[in-house]
Amino acid sequence: MPTPADPYPSTSGRQVRVFQVATGNVGAEMIGRIQRHPDLELVGLHCYSPDKIGTDAGVLAGGDPVGVVATGTVEEIIAARPDVLTFHGVWPDVALYEAVLEAGIDIVTTADFITGHHRDANHPLADGRTESEVIAAACERGGSSFYGTGMNPGLAQILSIVHSCDVADIEKVTCIESVDVSCHHSVETWVNCGFGFPADDPEQVRKLELGCRVFGDGVYLMADALGIELDTVDFECELGACTEDVDLGWYQLPKGSVGGAKFAYVGKVGGVPRVELGLEWQMTPKTEPKWDVQGCYVTKIDGDPIIYSKHMIIPKPGTPFDAEAFASIGMTVTGMPALNAIRAVVEARPGIITSADLPLRAFAGRFAQ
Repeated sequence: MPTPADPYPSTSGRQVRVFQVATGNVGAEMIGRIQRHPDLELVGLHCYSPDKIGTDAGVLAGGDPVGVVATGTVEEIIAARPDVLTFHGVWPDVALYEAVLEAGIDIVTTADFITGHHRDANHPLADGRTESEVIAAACERGGSSFYGTGMNPGLAQILSIVHSCDVADIEKVTCIESVDVSCHHSVETWVNCGFGFPADDPEQVRKLELGCRVFGDGVYLMADALGIELDTVDFECELGACTEDVDLGWYQLPKGSVGGAKFAYVGKVGGVPRVELGLEWQMTPKTEPKWDVQGCYVTKIDGDPIIYSKHMIIPKPGTPFDAEAFASIGMTVTGMPALNAIRAVVEARPGIITSADLPLRAFAGRFAQ
């Protein structure tokens, strides 16, 4: 038999050189994950906080030094000549993206971008261009690729697409993230989403929708991969009000404030729901109404045959079974779909890439060395 063609010719026989941006919850976790990833070599770290510049990346991640010192300018990123930039800030930095992409460096990011639909619709730039237009033009100038997984859902849309592979006639695809979110200690995130604020204030539904629009992006991606064109993507929501004051230690939830929510982005054709990304988020079980969160992703496919699957993620043996361990897992499952796809993105065509463009091997994990 002929020898199969190397799927990754430009990086064959070597690790991909990675320059990381940000050391927040996800970024700190990814520094350690890159060190153990056989495909990747960390060659630089960009930080926005002046007090972090000059500090070893391993120390910033809460571990031992790794020999990579944090820098603070885009010029230092470009001078390091990495193959790829991994961006783990919560929100996109389009100016940084543009400079890096036009220098011929690919970008893989967990920030708020999957297809560009909601960023383009809701975050126009001052000069009237969309973020996608700026990113695509920079990719063309530099011959580079840009791939976003979204800070969340990251994994959900990939799970749903794979689960559809043995269905002959699809009627509706639903993926639900059903989790306790109290271990995600990000005050900014929950303030943006309205948790801890009066549940009877209509403003809280709007805040939740604004804070989670990347899930709508995930619906568009799923529809693209499944070959269906949506007429609308609608937001549906129900809030759970705390039945008493709740002190989480790191966040306060007064009685009557939002402590849980059940909501969804629903893609419809002719008014009929076809593709849905739903969430059941519980900050505390002491809410009314409340939901029986299952601690997993639930995929449902109505069709012939019907598919029902639960994807549960738990700490590895020997890891403390506590809130800190589950918080770490949350950061891991946010970042790893991006890290595992890096080699495929480096080999991909120039331009904005989505999960629908990548091969199955792009989502595969790696065996421990």
